[in-house]
Amino acid sequence: MLLRRLAQLYGGLVLYGVSASLILLAGLGNDPWDVLHQGLSRQTGIGTGWWVCIVGALVLLLWVPLRQKPGLGTFSNVVVIGVAVEVMLALFDQASDPAVRVILLVAGVVLNGLATGLYIGARFGPGPRDGLMTGLAARGHSIRVVRTGIEVTVLVLGALLGGTVGIGTLVYAVSIGPLAHVFVPAFTIRAPVAQPA
Repeated sequence: MLLRRLAQLYGGLVLYGVSASLILLAGLGNDPWDVLHQGLSRQTGIGTGWWVCIVGALVLLLWVPLRQKPGLGTFSNVVVIGVAVEVMLALFDQASDPAVRVILLVAGVVLNGLATGLYIGARFGPGPRDGLMTGLAARGHSIRVVRTGIEVTVLVLGALLGGTVGIGTLVYAVSIGPLAHVFVPAFTIRAPVAQPA
């Protein structure tokens, strides 16, 4: 059971990084956090994938006053996704053919939903960004308001820094919720039920 959970966790995190890279390579607009990561990369010259790691670590610091407890999945999320993004962007150039760009975007969004279900379903703890959301919501705020506020803030900041906002951003925004709704329950590994003696 533990090996399966670990395989699912790390497979999901790598797939998340790969899927995020497909969206970045499509060049049609990123999810809000990657708008920020890409904007920071364009301003500093530090790779987008490395900014995924750096921002993840900084967000994790915000857990301290919220008294959130990280798990293996939380720390792994900070490292694995960013490294996967950095490797993918080093191996492949941004697509130029319009049809290829659309295919990359759609594949990236769908695989991102699948990856979310895999790594969350492994039950090793939320990623830093999700933990920030749940930590703030636990203070008595609406999770919908908190999530929207965080996403809008990073999107605007990323756009001001030069990150790509476009139709892909909208596609991601309207698709990721329904995809996660399907894939998270589908891949959630249930704790074994103790058998009576």
